[in-house]
Amino acid sequence: MTYAQHFSTRKTPQTEQADPRQVKNSAGGYSFEITPWQRLDRFLILGCEGGTYYATERKLTIENAKCVQTCLADDAARTVEAIATISEQGRAPKNDPAIFALAIAAGVKGPNSAIALAALPRVCRTATHLFQFCEAVKNFRGWGTGLKRAVAAWYNQHDERSLCYQITKYQQRNGWSHRDLLRLSHAELKFPVVGRYMATGAEGLGDRQVTRKQQKLPVTYASVGELPAYLAAFEELKHADAKRTIELIRAHGFTHEMVDSQHKNNVDVWAALLEKMPMTAMIRNLGKMTSVGLIAPLSEAAKTVSSRLGDAEYIRKSRLHPIAILLASRVYAQGHGDKGSLTWATNPRVLDALNEAFYLAFGNVQPTGKRTLIAIDVSGSMTCGSIAGAPGLTPNVASAAMALVTMRTEPEWHCVGFSDRMFDLGLTDKMRLDDVVHKASRLNGGGTDCALPMLWAAGSSVKVDTFVELTDGETWQGHIHPHQALRAYREKSGVQAKWGVIAMTATSFSLCDADDPGQMAFVGFDASTPQVLAEFAKM
Repeated sequence: MTYAQHFSTRKTPQTEQADPRQVKNSAGGYSFEITPWQRLDRFLILGCEGGTYYATERKLTIENAKCVQTCLADDAARTVEAIATISEQGRAPKNDPAIFALAIAAGVKGPNSAIALAALPRVCRTATHLFQFCEAVKNFRGWGTGLKRAVAAWYNQHDERSLCYQITKYQQRNGWSHRDLLRLSHAELKFPVVGRYMATGAEGLGDRQVTRKQQKLPVTYASVGELPAYLAAFEELKHADAKRTIELIRAHGFTHEMVDSQHKNNVDVWAALLEKMPMTAMIRNLGKMTSVGLIAPLSEAAKTVSSRLGDAEYIRKSRLHPIAILLASRVYAQGHGDKGSLTWATNPRVLDALNEAFYLAFGNVQPTGKRTLIAIDVSGSMTCGSIAGAPGLTPNVASAAMALVTMRTEPEWHCVGFSDRMFDLGLTDKMRLDDVVHKASRLNGGGTDCALPMLWAAGSSVKVDTFVELTDGETWQGHIHPHQALRAYREKSGVQAKWGVIAMTATSFSLCDADDPGQMAFVGFDASTPQVLAEFAKM
């Protein structure tokens, strides 16, 4: 009998524990467990909508919510700062996880609640965010003094023009309205006319009597004066013809949400809206503007859109996340929306501009000059769930798109796909984003063996300085653990290769051995990941 064939510290099946620090992952294999702080970052950036192949959305949400609670118990100030920083810096595709995490923090009794509520303006920058927060926080607490003060302070942080913009652009969400929040928070706004307008509309600004149920006599409210010019113009906008609507848009910067539906197919109205349209709104409405004929071949609108999408500084200031561009590219390329009946003829110039903007949204990533092997997990589990809840943006599609950043940046690279075997994906750095999305969306193959890229490189005598692996981390099928395969590759090749693992789901598992400085776990679609990965590769 050869006893060594049954036990080795250098070559262990992934269904068995290779290190005492490892735990069983959702697929039944063994992986290292990340710290609660690392998982917090994953959740804030990736979310957990749709769950994964091995874990339901509910299970993942509960696990991540408990992780937030663990971090709060350990260091509430650090937790809230992490939530606010990731939200403020635009590192996450969506703000929803940060809002939910802040609501959990605000629901904890004691001083931790005050720390969370103080960060409310940093995380909830729009009225829509505020409505989301109030919907979430009711699951953890009532309307005590601290919450009332925080909501009132949110309104009073704005100057008059900014407050008017917030209450007209974001009028209600999830059953919440500004009137509801004024009533619950007992807010006394520093602009009484605006406050009265929020509570009663334009018709309630004069003297009025209200009989409350708990009082026998009516309460008299005195007149508060005339509406500010912006709100007066907004009231006029509700009933204006197309010509006057265009004049009001240009004079006051009204957005498409404020325009009466009868003008939503007017090309001249959309032209006026485009002049000052924010970047995020612009990419969300590319299909509509193309459909009405504004973005036409050789048009000024197509030129304007392309110019903005090619402006790195404009993208940076707008905090436009790569995921938003990826989604816009996917939808615009298909010529129809995911919902509804809207269709359009795709403008190639705009599609090219979206492609360029995707790279610009990651910032100025510097090449390392290292020999880089990009390995994309295309196993069956990568087709489940979604990145930040984005429809159709499964981990395998997002991984292929993110791999383009490294492919375009590095001069020496090779890209492979893997599941329980290796694939030639046929991806090139010359491909347009929509082509890669189309190709990746058809990938679906088998179980998961995250050791394969290192085994393939060793068996093919390929010299690799940096392995970059994009995966959900649910490895289980191989006869050797990935960190052991990396060690074996280093010994055989003589190259002290580094290994960066980019996690595409918000689980608690990692393939990396934290004791090895040549291994590092990253969060997929954190806007800062490509640059941090490059810095790691150069160390």
